[in-house]
Amino acid sequence: MGRIMAIDVGGKRTGLAVTDPLQIIATGLGTIEAHTLIEFIKEYIKSEQVDRFVVGWPTNWNGTPIHGTPHAAKTIQLLQKNFPTIPVEKVDERYTSKMAKDAIFEMGLKKKDRRDKKLVDKVAATILLQEYLRSVQGP
Repeated sequence: MGRIMAIDVGGKRTGLAVTDPLQIIATGLGTIEAHTLIEFIKEYIKSEQVDRFVVGWPTNWNGTPIHGTPHAAKTIQLLQKNFPTIPVEKVDERYTSKMAKDAIFEMGLKKKDRRDKKLVDKVAATILLQEYLRSVQGP
């Protein structure tokens, strides 16, 4: 069994998280420049098996696209083109950034550290993956 990789797409940065090989625990992998995503994944899968990509799908409450939706759509196309054997799933990402900021605040980090957008993106990807795992594994 391989890992599941969650991708929290942004215009500049992309947060990444992965599961353990048993697909039980979500862990933040890091934040990278958005334009380096495909090359990063190519390097990553040289040493780790990835069974599925989970991509955050940003929408309004009524399901209409928002400013980040085109970035996510482009990322999904690139993943399907470059990794055709690995399934890609869209996952609702509403409130993941807010939840990430709240979680970081609760960690007790200094205000300067809480403003680190890279940390927020990594934590948001981890939350996205945790929610996905909860939805497929049940309570």
